[in-house]
Amino acid sequence: MGLYKAVLESFGFVWRADNPDLTKRYFRESPGNDRVHIHVRQSGSWGEQFALLFRDFMRTHPEDAAAYAELKYRLAKQYPVDRKAYVDGKGPFIFAVIQRATDWSQVTGWEPGLPDV
Repeated sequence: MGLYKAVLESFGFVWRADNPDLTKRYFRESPGNDRVHIHVRQSGSWGEQFALLFRDFMRTHPEDAAAYAELKYRLAKQYPVDRKAYVDGKGPFIFAVIQRATDWSQVTGWEPGLPDV
């Protein structure tokens, strides 16, 4: 799993071993702390490419980023304890954005850059 697991755990993050995506490692806050999600994706995986394309498109399209933020706040308020409904509620927006991002990547020649960490 790499050295990152021990480092993240040393900062109090908890590895969620029940994550079904084998190309992504998922860490959460320790009990009693503010909610934090850390996703560590396998280099070169489809999930990594998806996340980087989504990130880069949103950084260059602030109107979409603002709409996504508004959606997340609205869903969090609507589903404060129903995580699945919250995640499912974001799906249509995310996939609509990723379609536009795919088109944008073809026009701009986008290539995945380095992750933020």
